[in-house]
Amino acid sequence: MSTSHWKRIVVKVGSALIAPHQQGCSSHYLLGIAQFIATCRAQGCQVVLVSSGSVAAGKHRFSEVTEPSVSLKKAMAAAGQADMMATWDKLFDFPSAQLLVTHGDLRHRERYVSIKDTIFTLLDHGLLPIINENDAVTTDKLRVGDNDNLSAMVAAAADADALIICSDVKGLYTKNPNLHDDAKLIKQVSDINPDIYAMAGGATSSVGTGGMRTKIQAAEKAISHGIETMIVDGFDADTFNQLLKGQNPGTLFTPYDEPMQEHLHWMTHTSQVQGELIVENDFDSDLEEHDTQLTSDDVVAVKGNFSVGDTVLVRKGDGTKLAKAKSNYSSCLLHFISDQEDQEFANNAQQKTGPLISDKNIAILEQI
Repeated sequence: MSTSHWKRIVVKVGSALIAPHQQGCSSHYLLGIAQFIATCRAQGCQVVLVSSGSVAAGKHRFSEVTEPSVSLKKAMAAAGQADMMATWDKLFDFPSAQLLVTHGDLRHRERYVSIKDTIFTLLDHGLLPIINENDAVTTDKLRVGDNDNLSAMVAAAADADALIICSDVKGLYTKNPNLHDDAKLIKQVSDINPDIYAMAGGATSSVGTGGMRTKIQAAEKAISHGIETMIVDGFDADTFNQLLKGQNPGTLFTPYDEPMQEHLHWMTHTSQVQGELIVENDFDSDLEEHDTQLTSDDVVAVKGNFSVGDTVLVRKGDGTKLAKAKSNYSSCLLHFISDQEDQEFANNAQQKTGPLISDKNIAILEQI
């Protein structure tokens, strides 16, 4: 890794760094991060900040509740978001901009492109985009759920060179370092496989929503886009000195040699499945031969309600996931076609509108 080669980076900061004692925002751990961001910008590297912490920052403004309701958490987020932005603004001598998103925004292609355009326009005008999930309004159906994965989606949208995930541990260990004295830090990961996921325990902080597993998920999203990813200790000020020297203070995940194409990466890692097309068990052989134009002859069943342009999962009857793809048909029309006894009707319909999915809008899923 070399910071001198970075043109654009995404830095993810978690709730435990923003509000470590859940008594409002604290700049104690943020000063080093802010100085790192400022130095990167001074060296000509553009920075996007993904900042959690709105709920944790706003919690102290409400009466003590052991298990706050969903509506109360939303209120905490609404109150805390303003405090969080004010805290960051105090640490920078350059302008910043707030961008609140939901997974509903990211999984919708036009809105995703709009987010990309906004990020690039802010960067081109010298502003620091500060991005968070819109916890005050989002629902379970529309939320990402953790800012680790959100940061990877943002890094892909921003076409970043590097993603730096600030954690409360130095990186990925062979075991949970809080429970095992013989846990060893893994300095570099070149292949994210089940063994790597097995090393990830739960969240080590009582403040944040993500643990090591979500950070590995984020790394997997990012490296498949060609983005080198690091998990580092955000509580250690020396972390950022090492990064500026081109050293690795945590765990480095090396990017794919051949990154996925942008629209296929979005479909694989960002878009959300709205329905399923169950295909014949031998359809995977067609995929291997790159014959991915799906017709009604290949489909055994249609599940879910989806519209034209929605993302659907293509899978076999035994549950094997084959691909995610953009559907050229609505589920309603597909059910109507399948109900017709005359096969000629279905063939005529597809001659007019084309295949159910086309080879330009399908992302083959790797079976791990």
